[in-house]
Amino acid sequence: MKIHEPNLVWSTDLTYIPMIAGFMYLTAVIDWYSRYVLSWEFSNTMGLHPPCRDALESALGRGEPVIFNTDQGSQFTSKEFSR
Repeated sequence: MKIHEPNLVWSTDLTYIPMIAGFMYLTAVIDWYSRYVLSWEFSNTMGLHPPCRDALESALGRGEPVIFNTDQGSQFTSKEFSR
């Protein structure tokens, strides 16, 4: 599929960053066309709230994608996230 314009395909993922006392978690939403980070959230918990849903809600303030791709992890397939 050729991605020829913004807001055609977005994706999101969550990653962990090792710290001295545990981990911090970063969730980011990017636009595949521009490779621009539309939004991101940093949290000390890996659950749905706040990082995953807050990152998506913030990105949706910039537009709405035709396709939204995730890795199908539990944070992104929960009812709360996909409502």
